[in-house]
Amino acid sequence: MDRTLYYIVTLAVFFSTIIQPGLTIKCYECNSHNDSRCALETPPEIMKKDCSLHTEGSKYKICRKIVQTIEYEVNGLQPDSRVIRSCGWDTSSYVNSCYQRSGFGGRQEVCTCSTEYCNTASTGKTILILLASLLAIPVIL
Repeated sequence: MDRTLYYIVTLAVFFSTIIQPGLTIKCYECNSHNDSRCALETPPEIMKKDCSLHTEGSKYKICRKIVQTIEYEVNGLQPDSRVIRSCGWDTSSYVNSCYQRSGFGGRQEVCTCSTEYCNTASTGKTILILLASLLAIPVIL
């Protein structure tokens, strides 16, 4: 296969899995405070939700995973950690990336992604696995 064609196909496949313009999305939705299985790397099938079924469902374009950690007792809250997965609509510069916030006694990591059920492992891992798979194609061929 011609190298130029290979690179074009690779980029097309990569971007088609990352970008879904104008479509609603399906995500895992759960909170480990209510169901500890939400904290698993890949939650059970029952936690898969179609974001378009929410009120104003057409605005949901991303999936979100938030890991919250309370490091010591604050305002009566005991030290704890939880995972929250949900549909989201914030399409700011944080899409397909993670960021951290911290405050008095706690911190959170928020990861967003824009493909179906992508709010499992961290977004960075997902993209690296996809990219490595695509780059391995010429070795296999």
